[in-house]
Amino acid sequence: MKNSSALKKSSVVKMIPKDPTITSHMRRVLGLIGEDPSREGLVKTPERYEKALRFITSGYQQDLNRIVNGALFECQCDEMVIVRNVEFFSTCEHHLLPFFGKMHIAYLPKDKVIGLSKIPRIIDMFARRLQLQERLTQQVAEAIEEVISPRGVGVLCEAEHFCMMMRGVEKQGSSTVTSTMLGSFRKSKATRDEFLSLTRR
Repeated sequence: MKNSSALKKSSVVKMIPKDPTITSHMRRVLGLIGEDPSREGLVKTPERYEKALRFITSGYQQDLNRIVNGALFECQCDEMVIVRNVEFFSTCEHHLLPFFGKMHIAYLPKDKVIGLSKIPRIIDMFARRLQLQERLTQQVAEAIEEVISPRGVGVLCEAEHFCMMMRGVEKQGSSTVTSTMLGSFRKSKATRDEFLSLTRR
């Protein structure tokens, strides 16, 4: 006669469909860490996890042109445009743990500006992928450069990483700062200094 643990393993195997899904894989993962995926609190967890994972990686299904959607406007403005403290949440590709923080984005228009709500949407498109903070910062800057061809773009990103807080060195309150400077922001120290001073206010 099979013991109870053998019966549980047998029932888990029956729950896994022939064509594996994220949900079915997660049931296996729960078993591998020593949990019982058939207990009340975990029965729906694999399905919830799949929905959550698909949302936090939904940036792969987004397209820059569709996000901007023509929200570009002729403008003779030649002063710096800056959007500060845009919060974001992303997932570290090394440990699949969250990192989160804020971005400051600035650009020097040439002949057009972008609708302000589009900048957070661009950030989310790249943040909702498996990421490195360094790459995320660069991708946002390059996307803005691609869309409006400004004289320069500056992006400053500060984030806290759960892979440093929950595991490994377990250092709470530590943060990582990355930046990407393109065009005038790279060439001109005065432009960089103006941008950095405005982000500190």
